[in-house]
Parts: sequence; structure tokens; C-alpha cells
Amino acid sequence: MDLQAAATGERRPETLGEEIFGRILDLIYSAELAPGMVVNESVLATRFGVSRGPVREAIRRLQGIQLVSREPFLRARVVSLSSEAILELFQMREALEGYACRLAAQRMSEAEIDALIADLEAAHSGRQPEGARFDFHERVVRASGNSRIIDSLCGDLYHLLRIYRRISGAVPERKELAFTEHWQILRAIKMRDGALAESLMRSHVERAGRHVLAQVPETPSLAAADAEKRAS
Repeated sequence: MDLQAAATGERRPETLGEEIFGRILDLIYSAELAPGMVVNESVLATRFGVSRGPVREAIRRLQGIQLVSREPFLRARVVSLSSEAILELFQMREALEGYACRLAAQRMSEAEIDALIADLEAAHSGRQPEGARFDFHERVVRASGNSRIIDSLCGDLYHLLRIYRRISGAVPERKELAFTEHWQILRAIKMRDGALAESLMRSHVERAGRHVLAQVPETPSLAAADAEKRAS
């Protein structure tokens, strides 16, 4: 899946394997396939009206980007991170996105800032074109112009980050608060106050991390996995 094309709403031709990969990815993003759930090849193939081959290929790709895990003799599951791993993920985000925000305040043109403001308003009010996807965090990270930060946050890890960000934004109260915090960050960027933009982003990510940790259930125990292995 082309993240750059997705960010701009552009479409490009897809192979069947890419299409199935994208459709399973959407199921994971929407939490229909939530962390810890089994990814059943046969069920998905029937649902999508395809053979199991493209589904198997897509699941392998999902394993490659660490969204799906499969232990020997166990079924494939959507990855479910421990509380410690989630904390580490958000700590990394806090550091990198905070500095990306500082750089964006220095480097974004007025036209780019105004476009981001317009897209944020459209996303919040539901006025986005059909099929378009707006990701405030991805836009800010890319606007930093730092290829190392962009590769870290917008590469394969992006998908895992998005799953746990979605958990944070699923509660209506947090969703509205996140929109307000995004606006505050954007105002700091528009004022060219990099230090304030960084501080606001770091606080925003830290709060989101705390919210996710409060929402995510405990990772299934090894004993449960062993029971599944014996039953299979």
C-alpha cells in the first residue's frame, strides 16, 4: 500500500494481492480484526471471494511489517503488544514526533500550513472526499523534511502506530480533545514557535499513550497460548 498516495487521496492500479492486503489492513485499522484476534485464511478468502493464495500472501506481508504474528503450530493473530511495549512505542513517538514538529514549524511554507489547516477542518467536520484519508501526524512528520524521522514513523512501523493511535481516538471525548490539541499544535507551527510546537506535540502523544494503556486489555498469557497449541 502506497502511504504517500493514500495521504493525498490518489489512487493507483493494484494487483489482487495488494487489494487483499489493503482490505485486511482496513479490518485491522477498524478493529474488526482487533489485537490478539485470529486471522483466519479460509474465512477471509470466503469473505473476499478469492482463493486462499492471495490471502496467504497478504498475511505474510502483514507478518513482515509486524502487524500479524504466528508462532510455530499456532494460528496467525493480529499482534497484541504488552503494556511495556506500548509504553516504549509511545515514548519513541513522543521524542521523534515532538522534534518533527519543531522542524515543521521551521520548514513548512505558509501555503502548506494553510492546506493542513483546511484539511484538519474538513476531516473534523466530515467534509473529506470519499475515500480520502487524513492523518495529521503523518503530515507533520513528512513536513519535518527529516528523512530519518520520516522513515522511522512513516515506514512499516506506521501501521502498528496507527492501530494503537486508533484505540486512543476511539472514545468520543478523547477524539474531540485530540482535535483541540491538533489545533493548538498547528497554531504554534503557524506562529513559527518550534519550541512550543514540540512541547505541545510531546504532551499530546504522552496523553494519548496514557489513554491507550488504560484502554488496552492485558496480553493473552502464555498458558492460554499453550492451551490453544494442545487443542490444535
